[in-house]
Amino acid sequence: MVLRYLGPKGGPGMPEMLAPTGALIGAGLGESVGLITDGRFSGGTWGMVVGHVAPEAAAGGTIAFVNEGDSITIDAHQLKLELNVPEAEIAKRRAAWTAPAPRYTRGVQAKFAFNAASASKGAVLDNY
Repeated sequence: MVLRYLGPKGGPGMPEMLAPTGALIGAGLGESVGLITDGRFSGGTWGMVVGHVAPEAAAGGTIAFVNEGDSITIDAHQLKLELNVPEAEIAKRRAAWTAPAPRYTRGVQAKFAFNAASASKGAVLDNY
């Protein structure tokens, strides 16, 4: 399962993903379904989860180009996360992609989404 547009810019602010992981576990899918997101997880999360994916979907990261039915490899032993789609197809999807309109256009949330750094840099507002 891929949940995107939940990173620092897309969320904005990286909403916590305990509800989706809890739903997977509650449905008995914890051993067979992995969850990948540009959002974040708390200490209560259980299962095969990959969070803080960067660059996030709202910034044009590869997670934005995942389509229904695409195969994704998650290998925790090899530290590998791989979208099993040919590079040419990803390039085609990237060329056709446009960033979604911001969820907020005024106020603190809009300012955060505009100024937030990548999750890989801590989603900070000041890049020093």
